[in-house]
Amino acid sequence: MAYICPLKINPFMKNLSLILNAILFVAVAILYYLHFSPKGHAAEGAVSDANTSDLNIAYINADSVLKYYDFFNVNKEKLETKGKKLDQDFRNRAQSLQNDISAYQRNLGTMTIGQAKALEEDLGKKQQNLQLYQRSLEQEIMNEQAKMNEDLYARITDYLKKYGEEKGLQVVFKYDPTSDLLYGSKAIDITPDVTRGLNEEYKVANAKPAAKTDTTTVKK
Repeated sequence: MAYICPLKINPFMKNLSLILNAILFVAVAILYYLHFSPKGHAAEGAVSDANTSDLNIAYINADSVLKYYDFFNVNKEKLETKGKKLDQDFRNRAQSLQNDISAYQRNLGTMTIGQAKALEEDLGKKQQNLQLYQRSLEQEIMNEQAKMNEDLYARITDYLKKYGEEKGLQVVFKYDPTSDLLYGSKAIDITPDVTRGLNEEYKVANAKPAAKTDTTTVKK
């Protein structure tokens, strides 16, 4: 007679924090040219008084932007909350199956061979379904992470293009421990400006429309 081992619960959200920390901030690792300044002159509206030639450059600190960008923090919190909810649902289902397996083991001596075999098959199917459910939850979280990454990339690059055009920048680098930028002068650090601008855009985009005044009241 086949023996079903107790289910080992391995919640997929066990490493959620590690997954979230692995979100690649490629959004600001961009090198692009918006337009060229006239030769031999600094572009108008340059981000600082630093000496510049034909190419005006700047950088942002990726860690700081992530730390203070409201869009990222709000959506990271939503993803963590959803992850915990899905994790608890999985734990409940896994515990229910574990209870069924324990009951089968306790009552095995009172069953006929046919009853035991039928129950084993049923438990085996439930275990397979639980594993499929676990994989579907993992895929769901990964899809949402990917969507957030894409949205994050689009929001930051779109803002940097507008900011670069306004300030006369041709290149914006990412500055963090993983980047190739080993040093950047504070004079070309646009992190505070960019973070402030991103948050202002996010605030405007999520502002609730003001309630309309009722103009249908008939004056007496």
